[in-house]
Amino acid sequence: MKTIFQGTKVLSCKGSKVQKMSRTKSIFFLLSSGLFTLFSFAQEQDSTKVNKLDDVLVSAVRVTSKTPVTFSNMDKKEIKFRNLGQDIPVLMNYLPSVVTTSDAGGGIGYTGIRVRGSDATRVNVTINGIPYNDAESQGTFWVNMPDFASSVESLQLQRGVGTSTNGSGAFGASLNMLTDSYASKANGEVSGSFGSFNSQKQTVKFSTGLLNDHFELAGRLSRIKSDGYVDRASSDLKSYFLQGTYVGKTTLIKALVFGGTEKTYQSWNGIDEETLNTNRTFNSAGMYTDENGNVRFYDNETDNYQQDHYQLHWSESVSDKWSTNLAFHYTKGKGYYENYKEDADMAEYGLLPVGAVTTTDLVRQKWLDNDFYGTTFSVKYKDEKLDVIFGGGWNKYEGDHYGKVIWARYASQSELGDHYYDDFSTKTDGNIFAKANYQFTEKLSFYGDLQYRNVKYKANSAETGLVDNNFNFFNPKAGLNYAFNEKNTLYFSYARANREPNRTDYEGGNVKPEKLNDFELGWRFNSEKFQLNSNFYYMAYKDQLILTGTLDDVGSPIRANTDKSYRLGFELDATIKLSEQFIIRPNFTLSSNKNVDLAVDGQNYGTTKIAYSPEVIAGNIIVYSPLQSLHISLLQKYVGEQYMNNIELPSAKLADYFVNDLNVSYEIKPKSVFKSIMITGLVNNILDKKYVSNGYMWDVYPYYYPQAGINFLAGLTLKF
Repeated sequence: MKTIFQGTKVLSCKGSKVQKMSRTKSIFFLLSSGLFTLFSFAQEQDSTKVNKLDDVLVSAVRVTSKTPVTFSNMDKKEIKFRNLGQDIPVLMNYLPSVVTTSDAGGGIGYTGIRVRGSDATRVNVTINGIPYNDAESQGTFWVNMPDFASSVESLQLQRGVGTSTNGSGAFGASLNMLTDSYASKANGEVSGSFGSFNSQKQTVKFSTGLLNDHFELAGRLSRIKSDGYVDRASSDLKSYFLQGTYVGKTTLIKALVFGGTEKTYQSWNGIDEETLNTNRTFNSAGMYTDENGNVRFYDNETDNYQQDHYQLHWSESVSDKWSTNLAFHYTKGKGYYENYKEDADMAEYGLLPVGAVTTTDLVRQKWLDNDFYGTTFSVKYKDEKLDVIFGGGWNKYEGDHYGKVIWARYASQSELGDHYYDDFSTKTDGNIFAKANYQFTEKLSFYGDLQYRNVKYKANSAETGLVDNNFNFFNPKAGLNYAFNEKNTLYFSYARANREPNRTDYEGGNVKPEKLNDFELGWRFNSEKFQLNSNFYYMAYKDQLILTGTLDDVGSPIRANTDKSYRLGFELDATIKLSEQFIIRPNFTLSSNKNVDLAVDGQNYGTTKIAYSPEVIAGNIIVYSPLQSLHISLLQKYVGEQYMNNIELPSAKLADYFVNDLNVSYEIKPKSVFKSIMITGLVNNILDKKYVSNGYMWDVYPYYYPQAGINFLAGLTLKF
């Protein structure tokens, strides 16, 4: 089964198989053989060479404090202290309104994130402005990009609808990541870490620096392995990252190839309450009874996937006021998960009875073979008072779903390589947008953002039926930013978002697209020793697809439309510099998340709490630096109680939890050989709290995903 957070990567269905289009192969040839294609997004250049990629690659999707949008930033400096193998959601755990979980319990393998109670399918994720969410399930599978944090220059999490971006609409947040900037001088890096549950990571990075002041080649190779906290929840993850950069007087061209392969033993089933109390690491995945009555576990009950990304970005500064940007991208994904099925119905797998025998033990594989490709562009104009970006993108997804039986006790008439189902799906997604910031006065500025988005989705399977939908969405956004003085700023914004259903939603039938009106009112204070961001938000939904707390037969979370619902909350985060040695960074969220007049199976339950939406979320980071080279951090996270369904069953309540982590890093800067030697240690859950961060309901019975008690990771990084 898949975790509640993730959706599912491979879906079971039947139908005809879509043929790969010749243009898909042509695009793949163009991007891979040329390797180095280009990159996008509006940039703000001076008359000299580009110094930072941030302005070039993400200015079309990122915001600053002058924009009336609620956001948080993380940069490479902050990431490096805890980058010891855990996934990006775990590294983001201490941002406001964020809740994370891990199937394996230790932060390596399948991990997930929720923001303001919205799950990963509602968080729009882009890499250098290119959509990363799976186009069909809308989920984000971080396990396909192991150690990607080692190639991230910075990231920005916009809460709420945020600004217009490429890919599926943001219904809880949008996360945009900027990959490594180029280096002017040659350098290298070797790092390794090890820790609890036999966890280990090895990473090698290099950069040639700018050759002839114009060209740079850089790359990374990584491997992460872990046995996992949960029994047999092992991970074997490999990844790579390669980029080529050309920097001219008015031109920046970047070509990137990156990807990864993962093999994880399934830990998606969770455990019931009795097992949680007696054997919290138990994993039922792969369990079966052999012909002699012995309980055994299938040794290859695994998820296997490879994903390769190709991006080409080109940014041109036409004049002091005009710049243009263009990007092409292609992603190839292929993989399967494998299950041992006990006493399977032979007819379900296309097998004829063998005499009177109609069931058989078998091993099946469910495959997904997909292609995702497209282009994004933007044009930017900027003068003293007006900053305008016009842009958009077009993307297409082509996915084949099929299943194979690789072993059966009674094989009947089957042949090796036979498919017992063949499904197809295609999705095209096009959008255009125009964004403008206008400075009315020295203190008052206006932000406007208009986006039109068209989505066409076709699918054919036994579960979804024949789907052929065409959606047209108009998403306006506007806001005001008023600076009282250099320290105090007040902002207000309104944003409209529309979102199409995902593949699993169609299994329920009669599904509707969602609508959201997001209102944000915030105050920012910024001084040398104290920074404060606070905001109220009100997110009013029509036909929101809420998680019901149940899973389908392949572990994908089931959602259903609710007519009216809302999320109302207050967020606050601060950075307080008590002295040169002490910094405190607290944040907390208070919220009310409600379904209005919820109707389930014809019964009206009135106003109820939305599933997986805790009313209290708090985080805190205390940093003590007695020396410039020594950093000691205490990281704290509190998540209030939450329900796993929408009718507030007492058995569906997840208890609150409070977890503390300790992070220590010490950097040595030798005078020869190495530029830097960094020793890092991380002790997670130092108080050994027994807690559960996620679960689901099987009828009225809860199932849980327990998280690890006290555990550690330690690492060494050598830079030269």
